[in-house]
Parts: sequence; C-alpha cells; structure tokens
Amino acid sequence: MQQQELIPHLFRTEFGRITAVLCKSFGFQNITIAEDVTSETFLTALNIWPYKGIPDNPQAWLYTVAKNKAKNILARQQIFNEKISPALQTEQPVQEVMEIDLTDRNITDSQLQMLFAVCNPSIPPEGQIGLALRILCGFGIDEIAHAFLTNKETINKRLFRAKEKLRTGGVKMEFPAKNELSSRLQPVLTTLYLLFNEGYYSETDNEILRKDLCDEAMRLVKMLINYPPTNKPEVNALFALMCFQASRFKARIDKNGEVILYDDQDENLWDKQLIQNGVLYLNKASQGDSLSKYHIEAGIAYWHTIKTDTIEKWENILHLYNHLLAIEYSPIAALNRTYALAKVNGNAIAIAEAEKLGLVNNHFYHTLLGELYKGTDALKAKDHLLQALRLAKTDRDRKTIYAKIEAL
Repeated sequence: MQQQELIPHLFRTEFGRITAVLCKSFGFQNITIAEDVTSETFLTALNIWPYKGIPDNPQAWLYTVAKNKAKNILARQQIFNEKISPALQTEQPVQEVMEIDLTDRNITDSQLQMLFAVCNPSIPPEGQIGLALRILCGFGIDEIAHAFLTNKETINKRLFRAKEKLRTGGVKMEFPAKNELSSRLQPVLTTLYLLFNEGYYSETDNEILRKDLCDEAMRLVKMLINYPPTNKPEVNALFALMCFQASRFKARIDKNGEVILYDDQDENLWDKQLIQNGVLYLNKASQGDSLSKYHIEAGIAYWHTIKTDTIEKWENILHLYNHLLAIEYSPIAALNRTYALAKVNGNAIAIAEAEKLGLVNNHFYHTLLGELYKGTDALKAKDHLLQALRLAKTDRDRKTIYAKIEAL
C-alpha cells in the first residue's frame, strides 16, 4: 500500500483502538485528551514518514508514539496536581496511570466497553451514532457531517453534548453485569443497525463513504459475536442481515452513479461469499428460542438473494413482513410489505393497503404507488411519480424517478 493511502487506512483502523484504550486509562472526564493524543500521533506520522520512510511495523510505531505522548501528559499532569492544582483547586485531574496497555486483548476489550458506553440510554440515538463513528470508527467531523447531510457545526454540537453525558453521567468503561447484559445489548444493536442503514440507505452521493459506514457497522457487530457473552442469537441475526444487504452493494449503482433497482440488478455482481456468510450466521441465529426483528429482517433479506420471481418467494416475504409488523410496527416496513402483497394478491389490493398508510410526504410512498398504478391508470401513476420527484432529496433519486416518468 502506498504511503498516501496507508496513513488514511491506518487512521480508519487504529484511531478507534487507540482512543478507546486511552479513554479507559484517562476516564471519560478526559475524553478530549484521549482524542487529542491519538490525533497528534497521526499528525506525527504525517510529519515524519514522508522523510524517514514507513516503519517496518507501522501499527506498532503508532502504538509506541501514542504511549509516549500519553505518558508525557500524565507526567505533566502529575506535576500540575502536586504543585499547582492545590492552589487552584482544579477538579477532575487526569488519574495517574502506570502503563498504557495496547495489547490486542486490551484493545478489543476497550473497544467493546466503549461501544457499550457510547450506546448508553442517556445519550440520544443520533449522539450514539456520532460517537460510534468518531471514537470507534475514526471518522472525521467532515465525514460524519456528510453522512448525516448536515454541517460541521451541528455535528460538533451533537458530539459535545454526547461527550458531556459521558463525562457527567457517571458512565464507566466496563462490561455490563450479567444480569444487565441483555437489556444493555439492545441499544448497542439498535445503534449498529442504524449505522449500517445510514450507509446502505443513505441519501449522500458519496459511494465510498456509504460503503465505509456499512463496513464499520459490520466490523463492530462481528466484535460482539467474537466476545462470548454477547454472542447471542439476535447479534448473529443482525450480522446475517448486514451480510445479505451488503452482498448487493456493487449491483445497486451503475457506472454513472445512478440507482439500479432490484429487478434490474445484475445478479453476477452480487457477492456470493457474503450471501453464504449470511446463511451461516442466520443458521447460528436460529439456535435458542428468541426471535427478534433482526431474525425476521434477515429472513426477508435472504429471500431477496434469490432473484427468481416465484410465488413461493413472495409468499414467504409477505409472511415475514406480517410477522415483523406484529413485533415492531413501522410505516416504512408496512410500505415495503405492500410491494410483496402486490406480488402475491395483485396491484389493486396492494394499492388499497398502501393508500391507507397515507405517507403523503414520503417520496418512496409515491414512487411505489406510481409503480402499482402503472398498468391500470397511467394518469394516477404519473401524478404520484411527479409528487415523488418533488419530494426526493437527492439527484440520484430524482434521476431514477424521472426515468420512470419517461417510461410512462
């Protein structure tokens, strides 16, 4: 890997690992110091490597530099605490730490503990995702702002509020007790589910960023699977869902950056290994007697890996949507169900069900009705597609809808 590619790659993979360990050492009251030390470590690499060359073991070099910078801060803070702080009565000093442990085991433990910490219920969902992206995934503020289709100022404020919750809320970096693990795991899974969806269904046109979001969500779920106490059926089901969805990533966008709808996708571009992994983890998820929404959504995604348009396929998908809505109702899931309903019982019944939802401010709603009316009422189909065009938020979606209007 070339030098200009290596440092960004290492930043993505190592920023979260180093920051998590330093947060564990310094405490959340000094989370900014942990981030600063990590950032300065990569800045040092940027300043030195172009002139002295890439070290034989770049990862170990970063860990050594981060350790030394952290120890220097601790030494300065100790002097401050002994000679200056008593007079100033400074609160919450950095605690003295004898050693910064950057072994593989402690890095993994620290990242998992950080994951549970940032997914604390006291932090709003958008703050949880933002912290996960920043601290655990090494995303820059610009990237997070782009992912959320907002500006840097908004993201900085969101992250500041979330960090304040960590600092002042008594949140600790530790594994939940056994009797709390199940309840604490749920917000973690929700955050990772939303993080993946932020990439897969994102309205940003940055294809690389969207894939990175999905990859990071899958990496964090895999960490939960590899940690025995959190290797639960619902975790395996979520990973299976992500595998099935990610398998079609390359087939969803053409060379011009335009969306390719499911029916028009080239099945040869689907990632067969990811589909096999999805089947493997869905089978693992079937052990035990628990059934989560992730199990059902993974089942729906599995049937979508079978391109053949059979009545059996759509009957199974419709049955799964019925079950999903009974467990956790969602207007978007109900909207998606109507497409399966059309495949099984015809467009007229599906139109009636879709219109009951009344999602008049949603462009997917109007796009679906445009499709369902296409064969029987071209005027209504066009009207819905024009409304979808007006509500669409990205050029990519507008191009897709406009092509449907042209086809009429």
